[in-house]
Amino acid sequence: MKLSLWASALVATLTVQTVSSFASFAIPLLGPPLMARAGLAPESIGLVSATTSLGICWCLASGGPMLSRYGPVRTLQIGLACMALGLFALSQPLGLLGLLGALAIGFGTGHNTPAGSQILARTAPPRHRTLIFSIKQAGVPLGGALAGLVVAPLALAHGLSATLWTVLGIVLLTVLLVQPFRRSLDGDRDPARQGWGRALLSPAALLRSVRVLRTHPSLPLLTALGASFSVLQACLMAFTATYVVTSHGVSLAEAGRIVAVMQVASMLARIALGWLADRMGHALRHLVIQAVISAAAVCLLVAMADQGGWVLYACAALAGASAIGWNGVHMAELARLAPLSLVGEVTSAAGLFGFVGSVCGPLAFALVVTLSGSYELAFLIMAAQLAVFGLVSAAIFRPEQDGSER
Repeated sequence: MKLSLWASALVATLTVQTVSSFASFAIPLLGPPLMARAGLAPESIGLVSATTSLGICWCLASGGPMLSRYGPVRTLQIGLACMALGLFALSQPLGLLGLLGALAIGFGTGHNTPAGSQILARTAPPRHRTLIFSIKQAGVPLGGALAGLVVAPLALAHGLSATLWTVLGIVLLTVLLVQPFRRSLDGDRDPARQGWGRALLSPAALLRSVRVLRTHPSLPLLTALGASFSVLQACLMAFTATYVVTSHGVSLAEAGRIVAVMQVASMLARIALGWLADRMGHALRHLVIQAVISAAAVCLLVAMADQGGWVLYACAALAGASAIGWNGVHMAELARLAPLSLVGEVTSAAGLFGFVGSVCGPLAFALVVTLSGSYELAFLIMAAQLAVFGLVSAAIFRPEQDGSER
């Protein structure tokens, strides 16, 4: 049966999003053995996570001309190839080569936001747009959950290098799986577009990213709120496994299951919140409230983690649903507010600022742990910044800023 255009777009983007997330989440899950092989402290995985986020920032700031030149599906395939190259580098003893690999993984991952948004903004039925974007973004926690269930047992059974090679093979297979979608979804590409290679090293691309956020008055606040969410989300994704292993003595396999529960809860929350947002509107107001709830959920996770058992799993699920379940509504609102011709650029620009938070968050977290020896304090500080930003946003919020009333 032939899929409709929007269904084809959703299948292609969800597939790539899920596999990219699976590969990205495999790295922090393998943090303890990766750092042990390099002779570094466990919290040093924050440097790898920050380098990956730096690669995403690079892509979001400079990758627009590549998207225009090759089209969204081909750009997604190029991104997957970059991830495979990065995984190959990480399969070697960690050092400068490993950090370059993390940069390549980030650059490859960064294409998912602008390319996926461009496809869905052009094909999704308006009355279901937020839900469709949320389903696509649910690929992030779905990939994370699969990584949590598969990666740790695979590493324990076959070793670190074999696990990285397996993930690499899955990424390359996905490049082939999405090829049939290219004919129907890459029709708006500009093969004559030149200079995309030079743009990757152009400082002017960053200035364009800032200017494009002026196209709607709601975009700056929405972008800043997303960046604050990203700080906390990045720390949860980078350090949860290492935290429960080093501070609470759980096994690597159980840490993977805890991360999987967190990601499944996030996946379900993204879809549910997308459905709710399509019916109730007020997306920006919703995100402000969710910021405070997310901070409280992370504080509860830290306070109750030593209870272990179902309490730890329940707290992880709550933190995942709130602090990682925001992205679909946020991305759909960005795409809805942006002029159709600038959807890719607006989501890239907002994502760029978000991933700046993803770089700074893990680095600040690792610094706090190094200075204080406390993962709990680091988590509380990251949760507090989101709560404060949410309360400040609520104080300056005006009804006319809510995209639902535009």
